Amino acid sequence: MNKRDLFTPIGITIGFLMIMFGIVSSGGMGGFVGFVQGSSALIVLGGLLAALLVNFNIKQMKTTKYVIQEAFKQNDHDLADLIELFERLSERARREGLLALENELDEVDDPYIRKGILLAIDGIEPEVINDIMNAEIDAMEDRHYRGRLIIEKAGEYAPAWGMIGTLIGLILMLQNLEDPTTLGPSMAVALLTTFYGSVLANLVFTPMSGKLETKTNEEVFMKQVIIEGVIGVQSGQNPRILKEKLSAFLSDKMKNKKVVEDEESYTEESLNEA
Repeated sequence: MNKRDLFTPIGITIGFLMIMFGIVSSGGMGGFVGFVQGSSALIVLGGLLAALLVNFNIKQMKTTKYVIQEAFKQNDHDLADLIELFERLSERARREGLLALENELDEVDDPYIRKGILLAIDGIEPEVINDIMNAEIDAMEDRHYRGRLIIEKAGEYAPAWGMIGTLIGLILMLQNLEDPTTLGPSMAVALLTTFYGSVLANLVFTPMSGKLETKTNEEVFMKQVIIEGVIGVQSGQNPRILKEKLSAFLSDKMKNKKVVEDEESYTEESLNEA
């Protein structure tokens, strides 16, 4: 389940605001206006788009919109809840058999978990289940990498096109050395393209690519836990043992929190029985 990741837009907004604040505090609004240059932006954005079109085919380019949208979402994973789910499935499988798990699938939203449980119900060998589900992980990683590659390349190309714009500006400036008073403003305009390219690369594209990679790693981690859980349920492991095995994936902080919650739950049950 995905929900909005507010840190991506907040981070980008703060970055632009800090840049604007630095410009305005040094040169006032007049200085800020001097950083707005249409031709420089056109060189960077147009050149960047052209380079991406050369690098990727139309099918890959069409996915850019969806890849960028993923950077503004976050995976709502709760490892503790996942462990409880497999503990419950394991208890029912040992008590009523694997076929009884079909009734539990209606409450499972994750298609990856559903697929694993269905494979277990069908009596597939644990090694085969592991191979099938790991193959899906490999395919997912490759798919995510190909989508993320567009953003990574944009982060590489943006500063390069900024430099190209600066070189164009310098050449035009050197062609007009008769008036020394124009050298300063012309140099400033020439450097703006490098500024634009660097900001886009280091505030937007590179951090966004890093976030997408982090999301992929988190998803792979959760799927590995799911594989262990499915195989544990399929092989008829004791629910307590399976829980302890899956708890190894929890951080120390999460483990301590889980222990406290279990103790509180046990105390409440004891009071209710009394």
